[in-house]
Amino acid sequence: MSNATAKPAAPLDEVMLAMDVVDTLRHQQNLVTRELDGITRERQLIEKLREVYHQQGIEVPDHILKEGVSALAESRFAYEPPAPGLGTTLARLYVSRKQWGRPLLAVLGILLVAGIGYFGIWQPYQRGQAEQAQIELSQGLPAKMDALYQTIFEETKVQQAVTEAEALVARGKAFAAEGNRAGAERAVEQLEALRDQLRLEYTLRVVNREGVQSGFWTFPEINTEATNYYVVVEALDPDGNALTLPILNEENGETEAVNIWGVRVPESVYDAVAADKRDDGIIQSNIMGRKSDGFLDVEYAVPVLGGAVTRW
Repeated sequence: MSNATAKPAAPLDEVMLAMDVVDTLRHQQNLVTRELDGITRERQLIEKLREVYHQQGIEVPDHILKEGVSALAESRFAYEPPAPGLGTTLARLYVSRKQWGRPLLAVLGILLVAGIGYFGIWQPYQRGQAEQAQIELSQGLPAKMDALYQTIFEETKVQQAVTEAEALVARGKAFAAEGNRAGAERAVEQLEALRDQLRLEYTLRVVNREGVQSGFWTFPEINTEATNYYVVVEALDPDGNALTLPILNEENGETEAVNIWGVRVPESVYDAVAADKRDDGIIQSNIMGRKSDGFLDVEYAVPVLGGAVTRW
Protein backbone atom coordinates (compact mmCIF):
# COMPACT_ATOMS: atom_id res chain seq x y z
CA MET A 1 0.00 0.00 0.00
CA SER A 2 1.36 3.48 -0.98
CA ASN A 3 1.70 6.44 1.32
CA ALA A 4 -1.12 8.16 -0.58
CA THR A 5 -3.64 5.39 0.12
CA ALA A 6 -2.50 4.37 3.65
CA LYS A 7 -4.98 5.08 6.41
CA PRO A 8 -3.53 7.70 8.79
CA ALA A 9 -2.99 6.54 12.37
CA ALA A 10 -5.54 7.81 14.85
CA PRO A 11 -4.27 10.40 17.34
CA LEU A 12 -3.39 9.03 20.75
CA ASP A 13 -6.12 11.00 22.51
CA GLU A 14 -8.78 9.48 20.24
CA VAL A 15 -7.45 5.97 20.92
CA MET A 16 -7.60 6.66 24.64
CA LEU A 17 -11.18 7.95 24.30
CA ALA A 18 -12.21 4.85 22.37
CA MET A 19 -10.66 2.67 25.09
CA ASP A 20 -12.54 4.64 27.73
CA VAL A 21 -15.80 4.09 25.82
CA VAL A 22 -15.15 0.35 25.79
CA ASP A 23 -14.31 0.44 29.49
CA THR A 24 -17.55 2.31 30.18
CA LEU A 25 -19.54 -0.25 28.26
CA ARG A 26 -17.91 -3.11 30.20
CA HIS A 27 -18.64 -1.54 33.57
CA GLN A 28 -22.25 -0.70 32.69
CA GLN A 29 -23.30 -4.24 31.78
CA ASN A 30 -27.01 -3.33 31.99
CA LEU A 31 -26.55 -0.90 29.12
CA VAL A 32 -24.61 -3.36 26.97
CA THR A 33 -26.90 -6.30 27.63
CA ARG A 34 -30.04 -4.33 27.04
CA GLU A 35 -28.83 -2.66 23.85
CA LEU A 36 -26.47 -5.13 22.20
CA ASP A 37 -28.26 -8.29 23.10
CA GLY A 38 -31.62 -6.78 22.21
CA ILE A 39 -32.84 -5.42 18.88
CA THR A 40 -31.87 -1.79 19.51
CA ARG A 41 -29.89 -0.17 16.77
CA GLU A 42 -26.35 1.00 17.14
CA ARG A 43 -27.28 4.67 17.04
CA GLN A 44 -29.54 4.31 20.06
CA LEU A 45 -26.56 2.87 22.02
CA ILE A 46 -24.45 5.78 20.85
CA GLU A 47 -27.11 8.21 22.08
CA LYS A 48 -27.08 6.63 25.52
CA LEU A 49 -23.28 6.71 25.64
CA ARG A 50 -23.32 10.39 24.69
CA GLU A 51 -25.76 11.02 27.54
CA VAL A 52 -23.50 9.17 29.99
CA TYR A 53 -20.47 11.23 29.02
CA HIS A 54 -22.49 14.44 28.92
CA GLN A 55 -23.52 13.84 32.52
CA GLN A 56 -19.81 13.64 33.33
CA GLY A 57 -19.14 16.93 31.51
CA ILE A 58 -17.28 15.22 28.67
CA GLU A 59 -18.15 15.80 25.05
CA VAL A 60 -17.18 12.79 22.95
CA PRO A 61 -17.44 12.92 19.15
CA ASP A 62 -19.82 10.46 17.51
CA HIS A 63 -17.06 8.77 15.54
CA ILE A 64 -15.26 7.99 18.83
CA LEU A 65 -18.45 6.56 20.34
CA LYS A 66 -19.01 4.51 17.22
CA GLU A 67 -15.39 3.32 17.30
CA GLY A 68 -15.81 2.26 20.94
CA VAL A 69 -19.00 0.29 20.21
CA SER A 70 -17.29 -1.43 17.29
CA ALA A 71 -14.22 -2.20 19.40
CA LEU A 72 -16.38 -3.84 22.07
CA ALA A 73 -18.14 -5.95 19.48
CA GLU A 74 -14.79 -6.97 17.98
CA SER A 75 -13.30 -7.59 21.50
CA ARG A 76 -10.60 -5.04 20.88
CA PHE A 77 -8.88 -3.60 23.95
CA ALA A 78 -9.92 -6.81 25.74
CA TYR A 79 -7.49 -9.17 27.41
CA GLU A 80 -7.85 -12.79 26.52
CA PRO A 81 -5.77 -15.11 28.67
CA PRO A 82 -3.50 -17.44 26.71
CA ALA A 83 -4.53 -21.04 26.29
CA PRO A 84 -3.04 -23.50 28.79
CA GLY A 85 0.16 -25.17 27.65
CA LEU A 86 3.87 -25.61 28.30
CA GLY A 87 4.75 -22.17 27.02
CA THR A 88 2.11 -20.51 29.20
CA THR A 89 3.27 -22.42 32.27
CA LEU A 90 6.91 -21.49 31.66
CA ALA A 91 5.97 -17.85 31.13
CA ARG A 92 4.04 -17.72 34.39
CA LEU A 93 6.91 -19.35 36.22
CA TYR A 94 9.28 -16.77 34.80
CA VAL A 95 7.04 -13.89 35.80
CA SER A 96 6.68 -15.23 39.36
CA ARG A 97 10.41 -16.04 39.70
CA LYS A 98 10.85 -13.60 42.58
CA GLN A 99 8.49 -15.70 44.69
CA TRP A 100 10.07 -19.08 44.10
CA GLY A 101 13.52 -18.16 42.85
CA ARG A 102 15.29 -17.48 46.15
CA PRO A 103 13.87 -20.53 48.01
CA LEU A 104 14.76 -22.71 45.04
CA LEU A 105 18.29 -21.30 44.91
CA ALA A 106 18.63 -21.89 48.66
CA VAL A 107 17.51 -25.51 48.30
CA LEU A 108 19.82 -26.03 45.31
CA GLY A 109 22.67 -24.49 47.30
CA ILE A 110 22.05 -26.85 50.21
CA LEU A 111 21.89 -29.83 47.85
CA LEU A 112 25.09 -28.70 46.15
CA VAL A 113 26.95 -28.35 49.45
CA ALA A 114 25.59 -31.71 50.64
CA GLY A 115 26.57 -33.36 47.37
CA ILE A 116 30.10 -31.93 47.48
CA GLY A 117 30.41 -32.96 51.13
CA TYR A 118 29.17 -36.50 50.52
CA PHE A 119 30.71 -37.33 47.14
CA GLY A 120 33.76 -35.08 47.38
CA ILE A 121 34.75 -35.51 51.03
CA TRP A 122 32.88 -38.25 52.90
CA GLN A 123 33.08 -41.01 50.28
CA PRO A 124 36.80 -40.45 49.53
CA TYR A 125 37.47 -40.38 53.29
CA GLN A 126 35.58 -43.65 53.76
CA ARG A 127 37.43 -45.25 50.86
CA GLY A 128 40.72 -44.04 52.28
CA GLN A 129 39.86 -45.46 55.70
CA ALA A 130 38.88 -48.80 54.18
CA GLU A 131 42.07 -48.94 52.12
CA GLN A 132 44.15 -48.02 55.16
CA ALA A 133 42.44 -50.70 57.23
CA GLN A 134 43.07 -53.28 54.52
CA ILE A 135 46.75 -52.30 54.32
CA GLU A 136 47.01 -52.48 58.09
CA LEU A 137 45.40 -55.94 58.11
CA SER A 138 47.44 -57.37 55.23
CA GLN A 139 50.78 -55.71 56.01
CA GLY A 140 50.85 -53.76 59.27
CA LEU A 141 49.62 -56.43 61.68
CA PRO A 142 51.73 -59.27 60.20
CA ALA A 143 54.79 -56.99 60.37
CA LYS A 144 54.01 -56.22 64.00
CA MET A 145 53.72 -59.96 64.73
CA ASP A 146 57.11 -60.58 63.16
CA ALA A 147 58.68 -57.78 65.19
CA LEU A 148 57.20 -59.11 68.44
CA TYR A 149 58.36 -62.63 67.63
CA GLN A 150 61.90 -61.37 67.00
CA THR A 151 61.89 -59.52 70.34
CA ILE A 152 60.67 -62.61 72.19
CA PHE A 153 63.23 -64.80 70.42
CA GLU A 154 66.07 -62.49 71.43
CA GLU A 155 64.98 -61.91 75.03
CA THR A 156 63.74 -65.31 76.12
CA LYS A 157 65.85 -67.79 78.04
CA VAL A 158 63.41 -70.66 77.64
CA GLN A 159 62.35 -72.51 74.50
CA GLN A 160 58.74 -72.51 75.67
CA ALA A 161 58.39 -68.79 74.92
CA VAL A 162 59.68 -69.26 71.35
CA THR A 163 57.29 -72.15 70.77
CA GLU A 164 54.30 -70.15 72.05
CA ALA A 165 55.31 -67.13 69.97
CA GLU A 166 55.59 -69.20 66.80
CA ALA A 167 52.10 -70.60 67.32
CA LEU A 168 50.66 -67.14 67.95
CA VAL A 169 52.30 -65.67 64.83
CA ALA A 170 51.04 -68.51 62.63
CA ARG A 171 47.50 -68.16 64.00
CA GLY A 172 47.54 -64.36 63.73
CA LYS A 173 48.75 -64.35 60.11
CA ALA A 174 46.08 -66.90 59.20
CA PHE A 175 43.45 -64.58 60.66
CA ALA A 176 44.90 -61.65 58.71
CA ALA A 177 44.81 -63.61 55.44
CA GLU A 178 41.15 -64.47 56.10
CA GLY A 179 40.30 -60.81 56.72
CA ASN A 180 39.60 -61.50 60.41
CA ARG A 181 40.91 -58.27 61.94
CA ALA A 182 39.71 -59.06 65.46
CA GLY A 183 41.54 -62.41 65.42
CA ALA A 184 44.74 -60.84 64.08
CA GLU A 185 44.67 -58.07 66.69
CA ARG A 186 44.05 -60.61 69.44
CA ALA A 187 47.17 -62.51 68.34
CA VAL A 188 49.18 -59.27 68.54
CA GLU A 189 47.86 -58.62 72.05
CA GLN A 190 48.81 -62.13 73.13
CA LEU A 191 52.33 -61.71 71.72
CA GLU A 192 52.67 -58.42 73.59
CA ALA A 193 51.50 -60.11 76.80
CA LEU A 194 54.06 -62.89 76.28
CA ARG A 195 56.83 -60.33 75.73
CA ASP A 196 55.79 -58.39 78.85
CA GLN A 197 55.66 -61.58 80.89
CA LEU A 198 59.23 -62.41 79.87
CA ARG A 199 60.42 -58.96 80.97
CA LEU A 200 58.82 -59.15 84.42
CA GLU A 201 61.10 -59.37 87.44
CA TYR A 202 59.69 -59.85 90.92
CA THR A 203 60.00 -61.70 94.18
CA LEU A 204 57.08 -63.78 95.42
CA ARG A 205 56.76 -63.06 99.13
CA VAL A 206 54.40 -64.39 101.81
CA VAL A 207 52.05 -61.64 102.97
CA ASN A 208 52.68 -60.80 106.63
CA ARG A 209 50.78 -57.75 107.79
CA GLU A 210 47.93 -56.94 110.09
CA GLY A 211 44.43 -57.63 108.77
CA VAL A 212 45.55 -60.03 106.05
CA GLN A 213 45.73 -63.80 106.40
CA SER A 214 49.09 -65.38 105.61
CA GLY A 215 47.44 -68.72 104.81
CA PHE A 216 44.16 -70.60 104.84
CA TRP A 217 42.68 -73.97 103.95
CA THR A 218 39.47 -75.05 102.19
CA PHE A 219 37.49 -78.14 101.31
CA PRO A 220 37.23 -78.48 97.50
CA GLU A 221 33.64 -78.83 96.31
CA ILE A 222 34.41 -81.82 94.10
CA ASN A 223 36.03 -83.73 96.99
CA THR A 224 34.90 -82.74 100.47
CA GLU A 225 37.11 -85.43 101.98
CA ALA A 226 40.26 -83.56 100.85
CA THR A 227 41.74 -80.34 102.19
CA ASN A 228 43.54 -77.70 100.10
CA TYR A 229 46.15 -75.52 101.80
CA TYR A 230 47.09 -72.07 100.52
CA VAL A 231 49.78 -69.53 101.37
CA VAL A 232 48.88 -65.90 100.59
CA VAL A 233 51.57 -64.17 98.51
CA GLU A 234 52.31 -60.91 96.69
CA ALA A 235 54.74 -60.01 93.89
CA LEU A 236 57.28 -57.23 94.57
CA ASP A 237 59.39 -55.70 91.79
CA PRO A 238 63.12 -54.90 92.33
CA ASP A 239 62.11 -51.51 93.82
CA GLY A 240 59.77 -53.16 96.36
CA ASN A 241 56.53 -52.10 94.63
CA ALA A 242 53.63 -54.56 94.65
CA LEU A 243 52.56 -55.71 91.18
CA THR A 244 49.09 -56.53 89.92
CA LEU A 245 49.19 -59.73 87.90
CA PRO A 246 46.66 -61.88 86.02
CA ILE A 247 46.04 -64.99 88.14
CA LEU A 248 43.93 -68.00 87.16
CA ASN A 249 41.52 -68.96 89.92
CA GLU A 250 41.45 -72.77 89.95
CA GLU A 251 38.08 -72.85 91.70
CA ASN A 252 36.08 -71.02 89.00
CA GLY A 253 38.40 -71.06 85.99
CA GLU A 254 38.45 -67.25 85.72
CA THR A 255 41.55 -65.08 85.40
CA GLU A 256 41.60 -61.95 87.57
CA ALA A 257 44.11 -59.13 87.93
CA VAL A 258 45.04 -59.07 91.65
CA ASN A 259 47.91 -57.92 93.86
CA ILE A 260 47.60 -60.76 96.41
CA TRP A 261 46.51 -64.35 95.87
CA GLY A 262 46.71 -67.79 97.42
CA VAL A 263 49.21 -70.37 96.17
CA ARG A 264 48.26 -73.99 96.83
CA VAL A 265 51.00 -75.79 98.74
CA PRO A 266 51.48 -79.13 100.51
CA GLU A 267 50.29 -79.33 104.11
CA SER A 268 53.90 -79.44 105.29
CA VAL A 269 54.72 -76.06 103.73
CA TYR A 270 51.50 -74.58 105.14
CA ASP A 271 52.38 -75.86 108.61
CA ALA A 272 55.93 -74.51 108.34
CA VAL A 273 54.70 -71.01 107.47
CA ALA A 274 52.12 -71.13 110.26
CA ALA A 275 54.76 -72.22 112.81
CA ASP A 276 57.15 -69.49 111.62
CA LYS A 277 54.49 -66.84 112.19
CA ARG A 278 53.39 -68.21 115.58
CA ASP A 279 56.95 -68.03 116.85
CA ASP A 280 57.19 -64.22 117.06
CA GLY A 281 54.52 -62.91 114.69
CA ILE A 282 57.03 -62.48 111.90
CA ILE A 283 57.63 -64.86 109.00
CA GLN A 284 61.40 -64.97 108.56
CA SER A 285 61.34 -67.46 105.67
CA ASN A 286 58.92 -65.38 103.63
CA ILE A 287 60.34 -65.83 100.11
CA MET A 288 58.25 -68.28 98.10
CA GLY A 289 60.13 -67.84 94.82
CA ARG A 290 61.51 -65.44 92.16
CA LYS A 291 60.54 -64.52 88.62
CA SER A 292 63.61 -63.54 86.60
CA ASP A 293 63.90 -61.58 83.34
CA GLY A 294 63.69 -63.85 80.28
CA PHE A 295 61.70 -66.57 82.04
CA LEU A 296 57.97 -67.23 81.92
CA ASP A 297 57.38 -68.83 85.32
CA VAL A 298 58.33 -68.32 88.93
CA GLU A 299 61.20 -70.40 90.27
CA TYR A 300 59.79 -71.55 93.61
CA ALA A 301 61.96 -71.94 96.71
CA VAL A 302 59.45 -74.31 98.34
CA PRO A 303 57.24 -77.09 96.98
CA VAL A 304 53.96 -75.94 95.42
CA LEU A 305 51.06 -77.85 93.93
CA GLY A 306 50.45 -75.62 90.89
CA GLY A 307 47.11 -74.06 91.77
CA ALA A 308 45.97 -70.64 92.95
CA VAL A 309 42.86 -68.80 94.12
CA THR A 310 42.02 -65.10 93.98
CA ARG A 311 39.13 -65.10 96.50
CA TRP A 312 38.77 -66.75 99.91
